[in-house]
Amino acid sequence: MAPVHAEQIDDATLIVSELVANATRHGRGGCRLRLRVTDEQVIVGVCDDSPARPRLRPPAPDAESGRGLAMVRCLAERFDVTPVTGGGKRVRAILAI
Repeated sequence: MAPVHAEQIDDATLIVSELVANATRHGRGGCRLRLRVTDEQVIVGVCDDSPARPRLRPPAPDAESGRGLAMVRCLAERFDVTPVTGGGKRVRAILAI
C-alpha cells in the first residue's frame, strides 16, 4: 500500500468532519460514515436520510459557516452525490494518494 502523507490525512480528516457535520445539521437524524483506503485513493462516503442535495452557497464575508462544501470540493479529486435506495443520499469525496 502506498504511504499516506500527513497532509493527505489532514485533508481526509477535514472532509470527514465537514461531510458528517453537514449530514448531522441538514439531515433528518443520524448519518453513516464509510472510509475506504486503497493504493491510489481515500474514499469518504457519508449517507443520511434526507433527499435534499447539498448546495454550494457563496459565503458572506462575515459568516461563521458556509465554506465547508467549497473546501471539500477543492480538496477532493472527485465529489458526487447519489440517491440511496429507500430514501436519502450518499455524499462521496475521493482523494488521490
